[in-house]
Amino acid sequence: MLPVSASATIVRQDPDHFEDRELSLVYIAKRLPDALALEDTLTKAHVDYLVETDKFSGGMIFRTERVGAFFYVDSDQAEAVKQKMTAAGFTPWIEAE
Repeated sequence: MLPVSASATIVRQDPDHFEDRELSLVYIAKRLPDALALEDTLTKAHVDYLVETDKFSGGMIFRTERVGAFFYVDSDQAEAVKQKMTAAGFTPWIEAE
């Protein structure tokens, strides 16, 4: 079971909330509807998360730089969060080795 946030309804957090804790990237939303759906999923699961916009490269033949919503969670919760995301139909971010 995931730890419940101190805030029962809003669990989207500012970077200061996480202080010195290590964060793990769990998802890059390339479209606004995907970002909103994941926010809803994480909020319902009472997961503290951070969202930041950043650039990523997209396209196979014609590489372009795009902006997406990058979702981060406390590294200690990352695996449990990824399981919740998968159950909700999302494909979690997997670090390239």
